[in-house]
Amino acid sequence: MIRLCETTEVTEGQSKGFEREGQRLLAIRKEGTLYVYQNRCPHRGIPLEWLPDQFLDSSGSLIQCATHSALFLIDSGECVAGPCAGQALRALPCIEQDGTIWLQNVR
Repeated sequence: MIRLCETTEVTEGQSKGFEREGQRLLAIRKEGTLYVYQNRCPHRGIPLEWLPDQFLDSSGSLIQCATHSALFLIDSGECVAGPCAGQALRALPCIEQDGTIWLQNVR
């Protein structure tokens, strides 16, 4: 397992970016559940954010690609609007244990 961060670093309704073992990642907490995805738009293979830790749309209810405005569901990573509609972000398995978020597999 790979240590991502302390659980307090990803608060409710917020997103945060990370780089671990050469991979860019993003984490979001929604309704108490933590979601971790590879920070890579399926349309062009580029990072989603244009400012650090800014992955959500203005409503805070969808993940948004800053380059082409594609929108993704937080709880599944599915693209619901934009040039990659029907595709999805790559979810990464994680666990929260003793105040720490651990990635189970990042390859």
